[in-house]
Amino acid sequence: LGWGRPSSLLSLQEKKIFAVQGPYPIIRRLLRARGWVERKLPCKSRQLKQQPGDQKKQQLEKRAGGGGDKQGEAEPNPLGRAQPSLDTTEPLHHPRPHDNIKGEGEEEDKKEDKEQCSEDSDDIHDLMSSLVQDQVPNFLWTIRLSNIDRELLPRIEVVNRFPRLYALCTKEGLCQSLQNLPWFEQVDLNTFFPRCYRLGFMDEQEAFIEDFCLTAARSLLKLALQKAGDRPVGTEQRPKPNKVPGDHDSHSMLSTAQLCSPLYPQLVEEALEVCEQHLGILGHQDIDRNTPSPCRTCIAWDRFLQEYYCVAHEGTRPVLSREQREQCKDVLRRLKEQLPQLGIEGSLNVWILKPSAKSCGRGIVCTTRLEEVLELARSCTGSSARVCEWVVQKYVERPLTIFNTKFDIRQWFVVTDWKPLTAWFYRDCYLRFCSRPFSLCHLEPARHLCNVSIQKRYKTLQPDPRVPPDKIWSNTQFQAHLERLGRADAWQQVIVPGMKAAILNALRCARDHVGSRKGSFELFGADFLIGKDFQPWLLEINSSPTMSPSSVVTRRLCANVQRDTLRLVLDRKDNPTCSIGAFELLYREAAVSSCLSVGLQLEVTGSSLKNP
Repeated sequence: LGWGRPSSLLSLQEKKIFAVQGPYPIIRRLLRARGWVERKLPCKSRQLKQQPGDQKKQQLEKRAGGGGDKQGEAEPNPLGRAQPSLDTTEPLHHPRPHDNIKGEGEEEDKKEDKEQCSEDSDDIHDLMSSLVQDQVPNFLWTIRLSNIDRELLPRIEVVNRFPRLYALCTKEGLCQSLQNLPWFEQVDLNTFFPRCYRLGFMDEQEAFIEDFCLTAARSLLKLALQKAGDRPVGTEQRPKPNKVPGDHDSHSMLSTAQLCSPLYPQLVEEALEVCEQHLGILGHQDIDRNTPSPCRTCIAWDRFLQEYYCVAHEGTRPVLSREQREQCKDVLRRLKEQLPQLGIEGSLNVWILKPSAKSCGRGIVCTTRLEEVLELARSCTGSSARVCEWVVQKYVERPLTIFNTKFDIRQWFVVTDWKPLTAWFYRDCYLRFCSRPFSLCHLEPARHLCNVSIQKRYKTLQPDPRVPPDKIWSNTQFQAHLERLGRADAWQQVIVPGMKAAILNALRCARDHVGSRKGSFELFGADFLIGKDFQPWLLEINSSPTMSPSSVVTRRLCANVQRDTLRLVLDRKDNPTCSIGAFELLYREAAVSSCLSVGLQLEVTGSSLKNP
């Protein structure tokens, strides 16, 4: 007691009292090593609450109960409305958007809660913590900002979360924010973000239907060229691939009799007509004359799509003349000059459906059928008060793979201020592999969703012996792989600059909608997919990215990024020249001086209007 009390008093005088809410033992150890004293939170709900009735002391009290303020988690039904989980006590509804964002780390919060409660028990830290129980922390690292009392929060000097991140850290919010990119940068959104639509809004749903049809027409031209080069032109059907248990096949809605029947002879001709009209619109030829939208022509799209499904998913071969073959090549060449995503969209028209505000890959499904997407859309429209439940995004059908296995990149960055915007990029990152070889014949999660929480269900599966068993690589391992491919330059010259630009574009678009608070900062995790040309494609941005190690690589990198984040937001305040580890400045907006109206007097003059 003789040593604990002076240390606590010294920490109080130096404003070195911290609180941690969530599975962050590294943060706790690093702060204690700096001489900080922890104001421990209740083990169950871990809610920081201001005690009412005592305005002098502004004490922190425990919130009774085991997290009863949490809302029931809704389990998504891909072809219907979201269904509440069995243990929910709340009605199924959507709270305010910024209260419904689920960070990745929250998934580990419950299972590590017991570990934190027992950590460092009965030692000197418990004693020092008890001496500062009535003090407001100077630093808070929390997994959920909503767990903190709203009256108490402004009194905490440094907090690791920003409020109202809906515009950046939900699929629907990011999709909406990036649509405003032309107001901030002369950059084409389609060069780094796969096409995305919010199904809860009718105008975007109509735009998606048109995009789906146009993509089907382009895909048909690609397939016609591919199949015409394989065998003599005709109408054939390839055998279906072997079904793997749990697979979601790109199945056809047509009967066997329909599949064996000849294709509509004008199918390729109609696809060429649609693509020509689309080229006209892309070239702004519809400004001076009444060019109809390709999806409002005389083409019977229901029949066209069914015929396309035959070609794409059942192996039927379209009729293609020599003249049409040359026309297909010419049209696709001209479309490539206008459409940045033509190279990644493939030929099977696969789209990915995502719940708007969920993380860790929950509820995500892939589909190749327009009717399946529309069935889901009908379940989430009709109420303007509800936030959009689902977004649909073009699936990258031609990703870069490693050992024929799909992967994505988790890239960290920190925002230390929104006004002026100040962001820091972390030079280290890691790759997450799928558990089965990449294939578009089967659309199950093991092949297409790289989230660790999804892939841990397939621990017994190994796509290739060269893929590590924990399915994680560091960026240095990836760079070594690129060197073996003869593209060592791709990392520094293409991938990293592309990720930096995409992150900065997203931040600029979302900053006016994010709650800015001086003293706050946040560590984010952006997910990127790499195309065959090594261009990175932004998939989503996660708040509160998981820090729970799932491998040897993430154990090291997650510890490092937490250490360097504290260096950036704490040590650098006292010593601007101190090391900030692997962080580098991504962007610092120049401060804008306010305009002072010196000597300017404004007045409104006029007369009232009288009733006649």
